[in-house]
Amino acid sequence: MNVVLFGSKMAQRLQKERGITVTKLPQQLVFGLDIGTRSIVGTVGYKTGERKFTIVAQSIRFHETRAMLDGQIHDIEKVAETIGIVKRELEEKIDRKLTEVCIAAAGRVLKTVETSCDLEFDEDTIIEPEHIRTLVAGGIEKAYAQIKAENSDEIFSCVGHTVIRYYLNGFLMTNLESHRGKKIAADIIATFLPQEVVESLYAAVEKAGLDVADMTLEPIAAINVAIPGNYRLLNIALVDVGAGTSDICVTKDGSIVAYGMIPKAGDAITESIMQAYLVDFDTAEKIKLNTGKKKDIQYKDIMGTKLKVSAEDVKAQADPVVDDITRQVADKILELNGGKPVSAVFVVGGGGKFPTFIPQLADRLGIPKERVALRGAEVLDFVKFPEDGFSKDSTLVTPIGICLNYYEAKNNIIFVTVNKERIKLYDNGKTAVMDAAAKLGFPNERLFPRTGKSLNFTFNGERRMLRGEMGEAAVIKVNGKPASISTLITNYDEITIKDSTAGKPAKLLLSELKEAKTDSIVFTINGKNVRMPRLFLANGKQVGKDYRISEGDSIVKKDFYLVSELLEALDMQKPSLVEVNHVPADNYVRIFENFTVDIKV
Repeated sequence: MNVVLFGSKMAQRLQKERGITVTKLPQQLVFGLDIGTRSIVGTVGYKTGERKFTIVAQSIRFHETRAMLDGQIHDIEKVAETIGIVKRELEEKIDRKLTEVCIAAAGRVLKTVETSCDLEFDEDTIIEPEHIRTLVAGGIEKAYAQIKAENSDEIFSCVGHTVIRYYLNGFLMTNLESHRGKKIAADIIATFLPQEVVESLYAAVEKAGLDVADMTLEPIAAINVAIPGNYRLLNIALVDVGAGTSDICVTKDGSIVAYGMIPKAGDAITESIMQAYLVDFDTAEKIKLNTGKKKDIQYKDIMGTKLKVSAEDVKAQADPVVDDITRQVADKILELNGGKPVSAVFVVGGGGKFPTFIPQLADRLGIPKERVALRGAEVLDFVKFPEDGFSKDSTLVTPIGICLNYYEAKNNIIFVTVNKERIKLYDNGKTAVMDAAAKLGFPNERLFPRTGKSLNFTFNGERRMLRGEMGEAAVIKVNGKPASISTLITNYDEITIKDSTAGKPAKLLLSELKEAKTDSIVFTINGKNVRMPRLFLANGKQVGKDYRISEGDSIVKKDFYLVSELLEALDMQKPSLVEVNHVPADNYVRIFENFTVDIKV
């Protein structure tokens, strides 16, 4: 029998006591921390093959105080202290120093924005990866602007985004790359957390002597384990019922289409048991956990009296709270799913293990009870645990998902400087200059070439517009070398961006108008056909061909000449007689196309 080597000390003990053959740990191990409201779960393991994960060590520590509430850190020092204990226990088991960790943020204050974005081309264009990145970046910027407008007093950071669907020339597409079209579009979900939530997680981890290698959201970590990709074609909801929050995400047509949460979960059930039986929190937690395992439960209240209660009585006491939580969860699922119930619900997390939670949630959603299920051992068959008899249940889904996210999403944290300003980015393995610019709030118009001021005027009542000249794109350098908005960036890169420029404003002489170049008017003068150039008015006044058209001008092409204008054009001053169509005419008579003019000098 081969056993994974936890560390040299343990290896020696196993060999000595049991005669077990041990194998050496791989060089790269992933350390994941599930920093929850009630406990911190540390997991160390490694991935082999397409979907096989081996856990080599685990450590669970409960908070001694209420250092976290509803999934958010309130006492950084206390949480850091507990993280440090977990870290040291794991280091002892694997006989290796841990320096980097993967973490997940709870969705208690998660805000999501669903938005659409599009990108048009002047002609049919082969869609390149840079076009897609520009499209998505525009959507994220649009979502960030909405969050900023709705939350002007708080700074939010984008911690992830999902493209729900792409479009090519208005038609739904799975992948845009290498197709040809004039317009591409996308529907996007962008997720945001307040900056202080992210910073508090970082502060606690760093105080424990660790650097963050990867960060994700708890619902994303859970869904990576509980709902494989092929299941996401179905309309399914995942509910991660923790201690302080119930995080929710919905899948449909192969994508995650919505995220949400309610600030109520397992602790609310525990607190209702505390009140009903006059016990402390830890005792109430034990009563809650035993409700689904035992018919009768023994406990000691705060007066020191030994008592016994039936599981049915505990269920009845907790029923109003469970009913409230499942009602809120069901309402949120319906809201995220466009007012319709989902086809099925998967539940993970310790709070969802309370016996009445699953049936009450099914009732609230109005779907068959067999379509609401607790996900545990059946979704962990690809995980190898450190020892036989290890309990596989729903509480381990999120911790394992945090580790797997390191391999599957690569949402690493990187630090870069943009124009000498240091920023933090959540890297998905394809982070580019565009992402850094968006994080800094660098507007798109300062990245892409800008056209000069356009010229708007009317010609014979028809609106016309002449665009200005195209400027130059932003000058971008990464570590001193020329780059573009799609250049991939890595940790500690130094980026400089010199604003794009606007081109020269549009300019137009009257003589440059097509009508001024080609159009003419013909008169019969003294028996001969004479072709004369058209005359033009600018804002009611006659102007020459060298007139420079201004913004808002009204240009009119005249259909006639006055006698005085014709004489001036022919340089025939003071004739003795002018007849128009054989009728004597003064200087103000109008001469139209094909009129006959007789001039006697």
